[in-house]
Amino acid sequence: MDSKYDFIALGDTVTDAFIRLKEASVHCSINEDDCEICMRFGDKIPYEDAFVIPAVGNSANAAVAAARLGLKSALVSDIGADYHGEECLKVLREEKVAADYMHVHKDAKTNYHYVLWYESERTILIKHEKYDYALPDIGSPRWLYMSSLGEHADAYHTEIAAYLESHPEVKLAFQPGTYQIKGGKEKFAPFYRHAEVFFCNKEEAERILGLPGGTDIKELLKGICALGPKIAVITDGPAGAYACEGDEMWQMPSYPDPKPPYERTGAGDAFSSTFTSALALGLSVEQALAWAPINSMSVVQQVGARAGLLTREKLEEYLKNAPAGYKAKRI
Repeated sequence: MDSKYDFIALGDTVTDAFIRLKEASVHCSINEDDCEICMRFGDKIPYEDAFVIPAVGNSANAAVAAARLGLKSALVSDIGADYHGEECLKVLREEKVAADYMHVHKDAKTNYHYVLWYESERTILIKHEKYDYALPDIGSPRWLYMSSLGEHADAYHTEIAAYLESHPEVKLAFQPGTYQIKGGKEKFAPFYRHAEVFFCNKEEAERILGLPGGTDIKELLKGICALGPKIAVITDGPAGAYACEGDEMWQMPSYPDPKPPYERTGAGDAFSSTFTSALALGLSVEQALAWAPINSMSVVQQVGARAGLLTREKLEEYLKNAPAGYKAKRI
């Protein structure tokens, strides 16, 4: 049976507890890499504010972004039978994201992360709970958006790969999480091979391909596409984003921030899920490149990965008012 959903996101769901630090400092090496956040040890340290935001994580963020943009969206994920799990389900209902495929584990906790927020950047303390993962019968959605799963999910990855092999009609958007990148391109080759579109940032692309920092973006795009994705998208922070499809490559500038970023969590998820949603709505790669930075810009103006996600109407309003130079350029 075909799925009734346009867009199904698959990956771990998290509750993020933001702690806005007041007394801290950042120390970097001479080239501004390998930075560390520092606080006084063994002391009571004042903090400025705290926010608890349920039902986030790469895939949950993507499911909400797709729903706000008008797609029939669902989430495949695992949570505990606890207070935080109940709050996650409540948020999904409010956001019109179907929870048909949510697996509630009676004797487990919901993933809970701590976000140390200092100035506009964040350092995240993460812990993925060990779940008994199993892929539900999701039918054949038009798009499957797959992202971060924990280190205990090897058998689950094998099951998902088998599903993709038997459902070639399902278009895969693959935004690998930390564990999937660390595992290496060989281990996760089925997902690169099946991907209609693939997302990562520039540093991640260098890590995936085993290339040094500063590698030319065209070489990175060609390298990722050679792994199998039909479309490869590499983001590069304020420098914008790059994409390739076949022999064509584009560079897209960032959408101008109306004011300095407030908190950067979820900017990458907003970009990737908006780009995928645009494709699902029938737009071209160039049009998707114009949509995606707008949602990223909006997300970093608020706390957390969800609050700033836009409706299609609001996103198109920003696009209509974009500066003249805001367009994809072939490279």
